[in-house]
Formats: sequence, C-alpha cells, structure tokens
Amino acid sequence: MNRVDENGRDAGFTYPGIPTTADGSGTVVWVETHVTQAAGAYPITSSTTMGAGYGAAVANGQKNLWGDPLMFLEPESEHSSATVCEGFALAGGRVTNFTSGQGLILMKEVLYTISGKRLPVVFNIGARALTTQSLNVHAGHDDVMGVADAGWGILFARNAQGAGDLCLISRRAAEKSQTPFFNVQDGFLTTHTVEDVLLPEPDLMKEFVGKPEDRLVNLFDPYNPLQTGVVQNQDSYMKGKIAQRAYYAAVPAAVQEAMEEFYRLTGRRYQTVESYRMEDAEYAIVGMGSMMETALATVDWIREQEGIKVGVVHVTCYRPFPGPQIVGALQNVEAFSVVERMDDPLAQSNPLTADIKAAFSDAISGTESYPQLDRVPLVYSGSAGLGSRDVRPGDFVAVAQNMAQAGRRYFVVGIKHELSLTDGVDPDVRPKGAFSMRGHSVGGYGSVTTNKVIATIAGDVFGKQVQAYPKYGSEKKGLPTTYYLTVADKPILTHSELNQVEFVPMNDVNAFLTSNPLAGIQPGGTIFVQTSKDTPETVWASVPPKAKQIIRDKKIRVLAADAAKIAREEAPVADLEVRMQGIVLLGIFLKATPFSEEAGLTDEEVLARSEKALRKYFGKRGEAVVQANMRAVERGYREVFEIPPAVIAQDITAPIFDPRAEVKLFA
Repeated sequence: MNRVDENGRDAGFTYPGIPTTADGSGTVVWVETHVTQAAGAYPITSSTTMGAGYGAAVANGQKNLWGDPLMFLEPESEHSSATVCEGFALAGGRVTNFTSGQGLILMKEVLYTISGKRLPVVFNIGARALTTQSLNVHAGHDDVMGVADAGWGILFARNAQGAGDLCLISRRAAEKSQTPFFNVQDGFLTTHTVEDVLLPEPDLMKEFVGKPEDRLVNLFDPYNPLQTGVVQNQDSYMKGKIAQRAYYAAVPAAVQEAMEEFYRLTGRRYQTVESYRMEDAEYAIVGMGSMMETALATVDWIREQEGIKVGVVHVTCYRPFPGPQIVGALQNVEAFSVVERMDDPLAQSNPLTADIKAAFSDAISGTESYPQLDRVPLVYSGSAGLGSRDVRPGDFVAVAQNMAQAGRRYFVVGIKHELSLTDGVDPDVRPKGAFSMRGHSVGGYGSVTTNKVIATIAGDVFGKQVQAYPKYGSEKKGLPTTYYLTVADKPILTHSELNQVEFVPMNDVNAFLTSNPLAGIQPGGTIFVQTSKDTPETVWASVPPKAKQIIRDKKIRVLAADAAKIAREEAPVADLEVRMQGIVLLGIFLKATPFSEEAGLTDEEVLARSEKALRKYFGKRGEAVVQANMRAVERGYREVFEIPPAVIAQDITAPIFDPRAEVKLFA
C-alpha cells in the first residue's frame, strides 16, 4: 500500500494531477461532471453533496469534455432514479448516480436488471448504516453488503483522493467489461472530509475513458432492433443466466488493466488488494474504507512501541472478489483480524470475513490460480465504526494485542460491551509537528463551512497538508457540534476524532458547560473564547475555576473576541448573521496559528491570499457577499485580543449573575 510522498505527487508522469483541497464528494463531482452526460439521482444523506455538486454544474450550463450539455434527472425516489439510469444507459448514454443507505437498498430490484442487461453505469455510494434498532445516517457498510449479490463491481476508497481516482477506474473497467460498478466511500467520513488531493486533469480523463459514443452501445437504435427484458421461462432462463458468466470472467482483468493504466499515466497506484508493512508481518489487520487509514498510521507505532510485527491489508476491490491476491497477502502471517464496519450476527461470519475464509479454503484445496497452502492463519473478526462510531489508534493497538495474546476470535472495539477489546493506550500518530484544532460550536453557525475554508487556506496559502472534517449529527440547528482540522507538512492519515489538539476555538461560550473543551489540549496550546466582554479581566472572570486551573497548569494562551457582534455588523442580510460568526473565526485562526509567521507573510499578504479561498466558496453568491465575508475575516484577525499572563495568574471571579444586566450573546 503506497504512502503518498511528501509533496503528494510523483515526477515523471504525464498527468501528475492538479493540486487542491477537496472532500470525497468534490473529487467525484469533478470526475463525473467531466466524463458523463447525465446523472439520474434522488440524493440521500450522505450522498447529497455529490448530487448537489452535479446539479450546480447543470444549473451553470456546464458541458462535459466532449461538449455535451450535462443533464440532471431527479424522479420521485431512489428506485426511480436507478430506472432513469437504466433507460439512459440502454440508449447508449454515459450516466451516473449518487446514493446511500436505504436509498441504495430501495433500488436493489433495478440493480439486477442493470447488470443483467450489461449496462456499464457507475453509481457513487456514500456508504451508510441501515436503519435497524434506530435511524443512523452515518458510515456503515450495511448498504453495500446488502447489494453485493446484484452482479456489480465494487471498489472501496480509503480517502478523498481514492474516491475521485477510483471513480475513473470504475468507469473504464465497467465499460471494458460491460459490467456496472459501485464506487464506494464512507459516508461523511470521506464524503465530507476535506484533504489535499490531486484532481485528474481533463486531458487525462478524456484519454482514460474516451468519448461515450466510442465506448457505449445504443440498445434502442431503431436501425438495429433488439429485445431487452423479455420473459424467459423454464426452457431458457437458466441458459441466459449462466451465459452471463462469460462477461463476469472478463471483469478481474478489466479492473487490473484500468488500475495499471491509471498508474502509468498518473503515478498514483491502486491495486485490488493493497498492503503496508506486510513483508515481515506476523499479524495483519484487514478491512475496507477510511478506518484503514488510521490503521496505516498506527501500525508503525505498534511495531516500535509494542514490538508486534503487524501490517495492514486494504481490500480495494470487493467485487470481483480478489481471493488469490488476498491469500497471497496474508498466507505467511500467524493470524489476521478482519475489521468490518457492520455486523450480521446470524451469518457464519460477517461478509468480508466469510469471503476471506472461503478464499483460504480454495487455496487449501488446491484451486487453480490460488497459492498452494498447507496451513491457514488464525482468523479473527471484529466490528468497528458502526454508524460512524469513532475508530481510534488505540482500537487498532487493542486488535494487535488481541492477536498476539490469542484473545477473542470475535470482538468489537469503541464501545463498552462484554465482547469489547479495551486498552489504555491511545497513541498520537499524527505526523511529526502536526497542528490540530477541535472547534466547539452550535449547528447552523457556519462552522463546518469555515472549517473547509480554513483547510483550503492552510493548504493553498501556506503550502501545508490538511484534513478537515465535522462530527455531523442528525440533530437540528442550534445544538452543540464539533469539528476538526489538522495541518501538517506530511500527509495526514488518521480518520478519527482528535484527542490531541493545539487550538480549541469555542464559538459557543456554553462549551465550558456542555462539554470538556480543554480535553487533550497540548501544553502551550491556545483557546479562543467567543464573548461579548471586552476586557481581559471580564473575560477571565467568566471562565470556570476548573478550566482556569488547567489553563494555568498547561500554560495555555487565551484569546477572545466578540465574533457575534462582528457578524451582526458585517452580514449583508439578517439571515447570515449567525452563520458569519464562523467566518470571523477564520481571521482568528490566521492570527492564533503560527503558519503565516513560518511562511514569512505580512498581515496584508495573509488577508489577500485568504480572499482567494473565500471566492472559491462564496464567489457564486456575488461580490457583495465575498466582501462582507472578507471584512468579517479581517475584523476577526485585527480585533481578537489575548488575555495577558498577568491576568491569568489572578483569581478573578465573575459577579453574581443578573439577568437584567446581561446582554444576550447572540441577540
């Protein structure tokens, strides 16, 4: 499994990529709006941002690489959207779809007919847990496993880069083999996580997938009439079904060819099974999706600190299932643990575990194309990250220790349960010198957008690697929310909530009461307090005593400003007053962090470069909105003030609360 180099790109390749920052939804939209002719979709959380991005391109009159105006077809349900794609593909069109969770399951009936008619569409999935004992709109692989038998290829991305690249690879493999493909990424954890990416160049996409008319067949051509979807009774149905195997036999080679050609052109290598530190591994952690990024970052620590020789295996291609490649990757270890983002208690094993066991059974029995084995490693299986439950480095430490100690054969991590693995170690596996922020805000304040803007600026203005993501909930606007950002000189692999942070902004002053905002803040770190108070003494007096002691012990800097007041005064319309409080934080971030000083930029240069990022997000709303946001950023930058150490040393307490005298913060 290749790690990206320090610059995120390779020299000497024809198409090294366009450096920028984007989330997994953005990279998919970039690809699909260039290579397709239409999207038939009824977007559902967490795929909605993909559908919205494609829809915006249509509204703006965008054409694909061959000059075809894009179309967005949104019928009354996900089932109908799949039917729209079926019809569009039958007529020889190149089409896509964006869906998740129940939406994917609802269209299952149509998925069989799409594959049976050999229609090479690509559907982009924000993998999501299915509603069982409760509703959850977050990451899970239940939905994908629920349609894994429908005859589609399935590729799993680990990050935003993979989501876009595998979208292209899926398209080429689909059209080469006349087999539809799912391009899967984890809902919210990848679809909404902003990272450094290399967007495929338009010329690359044009060369790699080719013109739709040159690659697709119009089955509705009146000059070449053909029946589709006919009734087949006992005499012919089975013949038609088994005849499909001739097509499916070509799919593994089509996937391999697409991955090899993509590497030849871009230098970005994808394999059906991707391994890291498996050369001398005695144990392995196996899985799919974003949590395997965290596993990648953690195994180095496990080897160095725990002395356990462990590696990582990511199954990028789930269908067609790469049995020989998986056996080849795992055959020499003593044991491996398959960690899955789902749980099927009535099955013999969870899906990926069962498939891997079957592959080893074929190898032991001497099946052709498999490595010849005389033993099978011990197989452990676990469930993690269901419904986006946090999967931490410490969880993978526990998984490795469980194998080394011959522990539970089936386990869970991340919750308290009799099947859980527990370990007191939760290491910091961020890149050396990383700077992380955990923001405490309220839903609807624009903090998530601000986090993305900050990530863009850190990446584009300061030349840093970034990763920004929110802890989304299904709660309504006005309730507490948390968002995360890491900035580093090297790629950031961890896809988990941040317990070690250097900066904690509190857009919501109630964070001291509703959460523990100082948890994990590093010595010498910085906090920002949103407040209407305008002197260091009155701000310090409002900080709870327990927090004051932590601030003193860790020598934490305390910054303050009235972002609410700035937002009220600069918002172009009243509806934006609350949301623009988050934008003010951008100016405070620029002032509080060391990046402008490290880059040798003046205040004017920092603000000028920040304007470019603001235009990326707000330019379509008009110049007045851009300038209002820019004024909010500049005022945040200049009006934030620091509580002097001399004041922090004092034991100032707040006066008795008088509701008649208190000015409501967000009036």
